[in-house]
Amino acid sequence: MKPKRIVVIDGHPDPRGARFVHALAESYCDGARAAGHEVRTIIVGQLRFPLLRTTEDFQHNDPRDAIRECQEHVAWAEHVVILYPLWLGSMPALLKGFFEQLFRPGFAFAASRGKGLPKKLLKGKSARIVVTMGMPRFFYRWYYGAHSLKSLERNILAFCGIAPVHASIVGMAESMGSAGRSAWLKKLSRLGRLGR
Repeated sequence: MKPKRIVVIDGHPDPRGARFVHALAESYCDGARAAGHEVRTIIVGQLRFPLLRTTEDFQHNDPRDAIRECQEHVAWAEHVVILYPLWLGSMPALLKGFFEQLFRPGFAFAASRGKGLPKKLLKGKSARIVVTMGMPRFFYRWYYGAHSLKSLERNILAFCGIAPVHASIVGMAESMGSAGRSAWLKKLSRLGRLGR
C-alpha cells in the first residue's frame, strides 16, 4: 500500500484532553503513522480566529496566519479526516466558523466564467468524517436523516471537489462503556493504518 499524506482535523471545541473525539483522533493518527503514512493534525479548539460576519470578509479579506497554515495542510494532504461531536443536531459553532475561514474563495473554489458552478479547487482528495453523538446512530440516520453529516459531505466538501467522502457515526458515545470505546478506538486505528 502506497503511503498517503493525511491531515486530521480534530473539531472538538474543547482543547482539553479528556474528550472522546480527541482520543479517536489520536488513535487514527497513531495507526496511520505506524503504517507509514505522513500525518499532520489541526486541533480546532487550540486555534484563534474571528468569525466571519460579512460577504466581503469571506470573499476578500485574507485569513489569519493560523488559517493560512491550515490551508497549507489541507492543500498538502491527499486524505482529510474530520472528527467532531454532534451538538444541537449539527457540528459545533467553532468548527463551522473554522470551515468558513478555511474553505475560502481562491483556495477551495473559484468563480466560474459566466453562470456556471464554481470551479472545485480541492479535487483529488478523499475524506472521512467521524461524528460522535449521544443518540443511537440508526436514530440519527433514520429519524434525522443524518442531515448535518450530509450537509458537510455535499455542501462543503463535495462543493470544493473532495470526494469520495466516507462517514463513521459513533452513537451513544457518552454511555457506551469502556468496551465500546475501546472497540471504536481500535476501529479508528485500523482506518488510520489503511489511510481511509
